[in-house]
Formats: sequence, structure tokens, C-alpha cells
Amino acid sequence: MIQILLVDDQSLFVESLKASLQTYVDDIEVVGIAKNGVEAVRMAAELVPEIILMDVHMPVMNGVEATIKIRTANDRIKIIMLSTYDEDEYVRDALRHGAVGYLLKDISPTELIAAIRALQSGIVQISPQIASKLIKQMYDETSPKYEESRKRFEWFETLTGREKEIFGLIATGYDNKQIAEKLALAEQTVRNNISIIYSKLEVKDRFEIIQLANKIHYH
Repeated sequence: MIQILLVDDQSLFVESLKASLQTYVDDIEVVGIAKNGVEAVRMAAELVPEIILMDVHMPVMNGVEATIKIRTANDRIKIIMLSTYDEDEYVRDALRHGAVGYLLKDISPTELIAAIRALQSGIVQISPQIASKLIKQMYDETSPKYEESRKRFEWFETLTGREKEIFGLIATGYDNKQIAEKLALAEQTVRNNISIIYSKLEVKDRFEIIQLANKIHYH
């Protein structure tokens, strides 16, 4: 059973979220609801949930401050930030301080459940809209941050064009089979390319790939 604490000051939204989680699945338990960051910090200490779905903008104490306090007290608690906006500096701050995901509030219940389960496997969760901006920034030379990213992250330029494509798809959450279908490649070819990418970037798994991708987007 995955124990989750919900943190949001919008009662209608958070109650709807709780109902969705309890209706669709039987392996996720909502152990509590906090209405602001202060309540979140207190309830996280009392309930010690595995995952917290944390709104960013709240009264009394915002989600960033709460994330810092919770992660300082217990870094085993995974925190996913929820935001209405696909560009939110507060969320970036939270990610820098240990949050492991950034999802938009309009995410469907089934997508949210999939994200929660994937997080249990150590996969960082980023909404597709955010991921698409990440990929655009990596490839689009007209992007304002392209040149800055290219200079700051020279390791990315060690990859071939095909390897960059695969890197981007891994960062977006594609598995080997989906990458093979997307790029019209054999799965073994995809696996070979991923092994080369791991070797070049000195990483050992997809989690580290996504962490590198996050650095490109959030610096």
C-alpha cells in the first residue's frame, strides 16, 4: 500500500483528488490532507507518508518552504509538486531542494496514478508539457536558453544525433519498446544505444538520465 499525504489549500480540488485516488485503485491510501505548508510539515512528521503531493502556492507557508523542511527532517519522503502553470519558478526551487516531480494540476487521474507508481520505481515524474519544453530547449537553436545550455552542459554534445533523440525520449518517460516504435528501430538497437549513452555520460540508470535532463531545464 502506497501511503500519500495531499497538500493543497483548494478544498474542492484536494477532495476531488482524494476521491479519484480512492475510487480508481486499491494500492494507494490517502493518509491525510493538509491545507498549507505548516500543516504539511506537522503531518509529514506524524504520518510519515511515502509520497506527498504538494501544491506550490499556499497561504501561511508555501510548498517550497514546506518541501525544504520536510526533506531536511526526512529525506526518504518523496515529494511531487503540483502546479497550475508549466513555467513556475517556485517549482524549480522545490526541485532544487529535493522534490522529485513536477506535475500539472490538470493531469488525469489515470496519469497521476501511473506517475505515483512509477515514482516507487525511482522514476522522476515530469508532466509531458514540461518534458516537451525540455526537449525543445535541447534541440531548438532558436530557444533563448539553447546557447547557455550548450555551454553549461557540454557533456550533452558528446552524444550523436540519434543518442540525443534517445536521451530525450528516456527523459520524457519512454521505455525501450516505446523508443523503438517511435524511432522505427529494433529494441536491441535501442538497448545498444542506451548502453553507449550510459557509458558516455557515466550514469547507471534511467533515474540518473532524468536527473541530468532536469539540470538542463532547471539551471
